[in-house]
Amino acid sequence: MERGHIDVPSPIPHDPESSSCRMVNSVLARVGDKWTVLVVSRLADGAKRFSELKRSINGISQRMLTLTLRGLERDGLVTRTVTPTIPPRVDYELTDLGRSLQRHAVALAGWAYANQIAIEGARRRFDGTADR
Repeated sequence: MERGHIDVPSPIPHDPESSSCRMVNSVLARVGDKWTVLVVSRLADGAKRFSELKRSINGISQRMLTLTLRGLERDGLVTRTVTPTIPPRVDYELTDLGRSLQRHAVALAGWAYANQIAIEGARRRFDGTADR
């Protein structure tokens, strides 16, 4: 079989200076971020408190979780609900838009989990460390 180029039509504009291309890039930067995928997948089964999210996402710092949640809220993917108790209770939940992303985020996270060994092997082969 011969390798070659296949033209596949892209829904993304090709002009990097166009406003629609910049918007697509900013959206992809948000939804393609590793923490966004993990936060959205953790919110798939309902609202969670900040501390619940922090405990369930290995390796995320408090600052990174805060920044990720703020970005998701700004983009309309997550709602933040404050319940006036002592101490105040803050819950995060996916919006309808966030739930439409959630299916894809969970699928992407599942794909990464299922293929982690194969990818690690490919990296070792590429880096020339497969026999070490």
